Amino acid sequence: MLRFLSAGESHGKAMVAILEGMPAGLKVKLDLVNKELKRRQQGFGRGKRMQIENDRAQVLSGLKNNTTLGSPITLLILNKDFSIEKLHKVLSPRPGHADLAGLLKYGFNDIREVLERASARSTAATVGVGALCKIFLNEFKVKISSRVLAVGGENNASAMKAKISEAIRNKDTVGGVFEVAIKGVPVGLGSYVQPDKRLDARLAQAIMSIPGIKAIEIGLGFGYAVSFGSEVHDEIYHSKSKGYFRKTNNAGGIEGGISNGEDIILRACMKPICTLMRPLASVNINTKQAAKAAAERSDISVVDAAAVVAESASAFVLTDAFLEKFGQDSLRDIKESYRIYAKRIR
Repeated sequence: MLRFLSAGESHGKAMVAILEGMPAGLKVKLDLVNKELKRRQQGFGRGKRMQIENDRAQVLSGLKNNTTLGSPITLLILNKDFSIEKLHKVLSPRPGHADLAGLLKYGFNDIREVLERASARSTAATVGVGALCKIFLNEFKVKISSRVLAVGGENNASAMKAKISEAIRNKDTVGGVFEVAIKGVPVGLGSYVQPDKRLDARLAQAIMSIPGIKAIEIGLGFGYAVSFGSEVHDEIYHSKSKGYFRKTNNAGGIEGGISNGEDIILRACMKPICTLMRPLASVNINTKQAAKAAAERSDISVVDAAAVVAESASAFVLTDAFLEKFGQDSLRDIKESYRIYAKRIR
């Protein structure tokens, strides 16, 4: 089993990630990890925090001569904006955020004690781990990419940028839809034998765990609800050169919880950021009187960044499923197992 644990607060000293279960023998280029971290910080509509931080990962364990040892890998991403002990109390919860629910759950009297960990800053750790998983998947020619499909209901680049600019002028925020495409996935990852083994369920959980994601669909998704079965199920063909193949991919690369060899296609909805510079109505947690919601430094739109995080979350799930299928200790042994399997199903 591949396991991932993260720690750290938004304005704390650092974000930390521990990845356990990566096999021995994988060459890791730290530049590739840092390139992914930089991608997470980009996109039109990002806030001033991205001008402060220059995320770069340090590896504290799990590598020797840039090669994995099979032991836990620890990543450290220092925060330049380390100010958690100096920041003011937050007393008015933001609608749409974990502020109020977290405050009531844990019994805090300062919303900052919720938002510091509930912040999407934690996704830097997700992207660091995802970068390591992408390096592993690349050994088997599995490629993961993403693209923004819409922002604020607009679906071409200039209109999306105009929508974000409108939100900036209005001191508002805007969400959107992105797509993740995973190419080169072999048949047979995941399983139908238990609910938690299903690949689509595992991917959905990983994507929905990203702060701000409110919906996900795989393949045709909600399009199945308005179609006849004869119109949407991907017919199966066979040839000596291709083996089994499909002419369509409405299933999005997964059937019965198992990868079917087609591209895995995921789409998700990122809601507008909860922190508005023109705050919504709220309540002061001390006085219980009407108040405007807190206004922390924030982004206007993060759909691009959310897509990068979703790539990483998907890479972690795919790597876990890959190791489950082909072994976990040694990259050399995994490659041999994969070779034998590919020959059998060919």
